[in-house]
Amino acid sequence: MTTTATRQTAPERRQAVLDVALVEFANRGLHGTSTEDIARQAGISQPYLFRLFGTKKELFKATVAQCFRLTLEMFETAAAGHRGEEVLHAIGSAYMERLQSNPVYLRAQMHAYVACEDPEVRAVVREGYGRLVEFVERASGCDAERVGQFFAKGMLLNVIAAMELLRAEEPWARRMLEGLGKAP
Repeated sequence: MTTTATRQTAPERRQAVLDVALVEFANRGLHGTSTEDIARQAGISQPYLFRLFGTKKELFKATVAQCFRLTLEMFETAAAGHRGEEVLHAIGSAYMERLQSNPVYLRAQMHAYVACEDPEVRAVVREGYGRLVEFVERASGCDAERVGQFFAKGMLLNVIAAMELLRAEEPWARRMLEGLGKAP
């Protein structure tokens, strides 16, 4: 019996590259990641990777945009059917679940923030983050102060998760998590 490999379309191949790039950039950041490694893991040549994205920075920007888009989709799904403070609690719970179950998104976000030294990357990060803020404002109906507190707590949780403190035993870390209402 012979099997025929299904040939991927350019958009399918592009998505496959973005999936690989998300993990690679999350692990090593913009400057530490090799396009050769991404191409190899995606099963394509490096010249084809550049044909799809142009430059390494364009690939990084596309990866960052996708990361924020997927985070927004997670926010939308979590918020569905909720109002006011319930929206914030639902999104916060979904976000904590993601931090604990799939740290790739967290690491990718952190590397995106670090790469904001580049104005083009900064523009992509600002647009993606802005969409998250605008969605939370619309979906919750909360005032600017409450939305600001929500995002401030989220950024602190990012830092805590990046240091792998969510299940920490250090007394100071336990107290901080208890103060945030996130102690396991």
